[in-house]
Parts: sequence; structure tokens; C-alpha cells
Amino acid sequence: MPIPGTPSRAELVDHLVKTRIAGEVATPRENNLSHYRQLANGNRHYWFGLELGDRWSDEQDVLAVMAERVGVNDDPEYRYGQDTIDPELTVGGLDRMAARLRKAADGQQRVLFATGHPGGMLDVHHATAAALRTAGCEIVVIPDGLQTDEGYVMQFADVAVLEHGATLWHTHSGDPMKAILTALEREGRPLPDLVVADHGWAGYAGQHGVDSVGYADSNDPALFLAEAEGTVQVTVPLDDHVVSPRYYDPMTAYLLAEAGLA
Repeated sequence: MPIPGTPSRAELVDHLVKTRIAGEVATPRENNLSHYRQLANGNRHYWFGLELGDRWSDEQDVLAVMAERVGVNDDPEYRYGQDTIDPELTVGGLDRMAARLRKAADGQQRVLFATGHPGGMLDVHHATAAALRTAGCEIVVIPDGLQTDEGYVMQFADVAVLEHGATLWHTHSGDPMKAILTALEREGRPLPDLVVADHGWAGYAGQHGVDSVGYADSNDPALFLAEAEGTVQVTVPLDDHVVSPRYYDPMTAYLLAEAGLA
């Protein structure tokens, strides 16, 4: 069960491992390597709204970044079995994200929240949005009537999501964020000062020149490559869909406390 209150760093590391948000995660090694290969081979489904060109065409280069920034096994000959996310890297990412949230709060900035993984991350983003609103930030309200080839771009609990067939939709695409930013520009409204998101929502925002921070799984390398290049400011490594979304509550509490938003 989630631990009560705001955990210490050590308590959070222990919790992340016990709930498999980090440590020995559910995503198998072969799935990780398959996604790294797909990205390196130019499959834009795995680019998350970014323009990577031919800079990451060697999957071994991708693996090296993922070993450094996520904590997956760095041995290219290790092809099958258990893979890992280093919980210390997860907490380090949360610390860096907290610093950017603090900057947003101090400047009462405009912040947009979005998720391509609503089954796992919706409440994390919602709680963060609520804390920033209390601190005086403007939580960006997206324009009405937006859609992509996958579905409708909606906003629930202050978080932009993709809706299809009356269901919140899992998506890697950057197109929903593109639809939002394009519509804001068309309406003459200012772009966000900060996007807090995941998947292609975070990737496209960073590619568009908006400050972007986000979360990503060990089989989703694009945002970590973007952080390495400076296109995305922070990418927190974690399993983005564990057994219960309540398992993320201590992580969120730690993040907001470190940002001075608790």
C-alpha cells in the first residue's frame, strides 16, 4: 500500500522498488531493445513528436543513453529477461522537475498539463496542477473542438488527454499537443511557459520551443534523448502504468514537497 504523508528520499526509493515503479520493472528487456531499434530505424511512432533526424540511427547509442539516464542494463549482449530502472535516477529526475516547478510557481507562469498515459499518470498531473494553481500559476485551458486522426483532444481535471469512443486514450503521438499549440497561436493566446506531460505531448512541446518536463518508461527512449540534447528539460524515468495509480501518490507528495508546493 502507498506510504502515508511525504516520504523521505530513502523511503521513496524503497517504495518505488516495492511497487515496481522503479527497480525490477515489468517491461522486459526484449521490449526495451525492440523500441530502441525502432527509434534508431526511423519509426516516427517512437519519436514522440520530436525531430531526431539521423542523430540516433545507431541503437547502441540509444542504449548507452538509456543506461546512463534510466539505469537499464548497459550490456548490448543482454537481450532477454529482466530489465531495470534505477530508483535513484527516478528521484534525481523528480528533484530536477521540482526545481522547474518552483520556478513556475515563483514566476506565476502559465502551465499546461497533458498525458498520453491516463490510466497511470492522470492523477499525478492533476495533483501537480492543483498545487501550482494554489501557488498562483495559470493552468492553461485548451481551446475547444480540437481533434487529431486518433480522436478528440479534451481536458479533464486540468489535464489534456486524447478521447476516443467515450474513452480516454493511450497515445504516443505528438499530434494532440501540436493541435493545442497551433490553436492557441491561431487564437492569439500566449503559449504556455511550461508543459508538464509525458509521451508525445512532452516531446512535441519541447520540439516547438516550449519548456517541457515529463515522465517516460524504460521502453520509451525519445524523451531521454531529447533531454540529452536539451530539447526537453527534464525526463523522469519510471514505469508509467503500474498495478494501481495510487502507488504514485508518495512520489507526487515528494515532488510537490521538494518544489515547495506541499
